[in-house]
Amino acid sequence: MPDISLTTVVLLCLAALAAGWIDAVVGGGGLLLLPALLLGLPSGTPAAHALGTNKAVAIVGTTGAAVTYARKAPVDVRTAVRIGLAALAGSSAGAFFAAGMSTEVLKPVIMVVLLGVAAFVILRPAFGTAPATGPATRRQILAAIGLAGLGIGFYDGLIGPGTGTFLVLALTAVLHLDLVTASATAKIVNCCTNAGALATFAWQGAVLWQLAALMAVFNLAGGTLGAHTALKRGSGFVRVVLLTVVFALVANLAYEQWLA
Repeated sequence: MPDISLTTVVLLCLAALAAGWIDAVVGGGGLLLLPALLLGLPSGTPAAHALGTNKAVAIVGTTGAAVTYARKAPVDVRTAVRIGLAALAGSSAGAFFAAGMSTEVLKPVIMVVLLGVAAFVILRPAFGTAPATGPATRRQILAAIGLAGLGIGFYDGLIGPGTGTFLVLALTAVLHLDLVTASATAKIVNCCTNAGALATFAWQGAVLWQLAALMAVFNLAGGTLGAHTALKRGSGFVRVVLLTVVFALVANLAYEQWLA
């Protein structure tokens, strides 16, 4: 356990709980969890340690949410696993490049990507509200493997925050899923991306295991609760949460970057 105060540990655990709920509903829990780790860990802690610990926490909550969704949502597990295997390879490659990345590079990159997500969802008010019209074609599945698997998987290993959100958007756009089914599918894929990146960070010795284990308990509780909430409330609720989370985090990151 790093040398941090009990108050900071409690706040990190609460952040893990909230991040688990957000991640299960719409993805992007890392946009809360990673900044919390970057702020809470002692000054001078390498960025890779925050990224690796984030993965160790997130994989537990994501797995809990995936199991909950798989029991109740119409998920094409075979397609999700195929995309997930590509995402595992992509995230492993991205994690190798993340070791030397400065924390100062992360915040502006995340902000730009978030603003792009917000603009897309606002300009497409009906996005993800209609159920799928039929099974995905071979071309759609290959496109999903390339974009959601290799592309977003690489981003997950390199930076991480927002991966779940980007997966939901990509799967909704490419496979024409509704937001709830896309969220369910994204959890299975996200388990694979987290596993690939975590294995790389663990090999590099960049995971704070004691802190991660404590936070993971709270993340699991949040992830399970979030999956139940999304299944009960539907796609309209998921869309509102998506936009709320995006704008709140953009405002927070902008404040830290330019005003703090």
